[in-house]
Amino acid sequence: MQILDNVNQLFGADLKATLTPKAKLKIAASCFSIYAYAALKKELNSIGSLEFIFTSPTFVPEQATDKLKKEQREFYIPRISRESSLYGSEFEIHLRNQLTQRAIAKECADWIRSKVTFKSNKTQAPMQQFAHVQTAEDSIAYMPLQGFTAVDLGYQKGNAVSNFINRMGDQSFTQQYLSLFDNIWHDQQRLEDVT
Repeated sequence: MQILDNVNQLFGADLKATLTPKAKLKIAASCFSIYAYAALKKELNSIGSLEFIFTSPTFVPEQATDKLKKEQREFYIPRISRESSLYGSEFEIHLRNQLTQRAIAKECADWIRSKVTFKSNKTQAPMQQFAHVQTAEDSIAYMPLQGFTAVDLGYQKGNAVSNFINRMGDQSFTQQYLSLFDNIWHDQQRLEDVT
């Protein structure tokens, strides 16, 4: 096991080195940003597939509402914040100011159509956030993750005091994470396809 501090050893740099052509990437995280795609574009374009689970209800039609209940605002981050992070979180404002959002969004959309499946946790049950990379030679798990954004990759500054990520290469650990992900991925009672 190795600890990535996201200051001297960036999660994004380690993920870049780990993602080989035809690798299978599986991520369970709270949000997805096109700027994370932009940071890893070369590597993500060469992978075999990405299966992504939003760990909280996101883009789920039954959860759609124009008004949030007042008492809910006090206790959790509203769904609209998770969904709007697709085009950049509040900490990726520097990247949004470069005015490349449209081009990145188009490239990311093309990549999503060809290689990505998104599912959302449609229950209120909490879920662990992690990533798993399966290559021809290796199996690597990363945890804990907050989201899949440029901040979480370590390329932009966020507001977290620390953002340690454990990188595990031991097959006994990584296979447990892979098994957990696959069990949840195929559970139609808990997940809904939102691609």
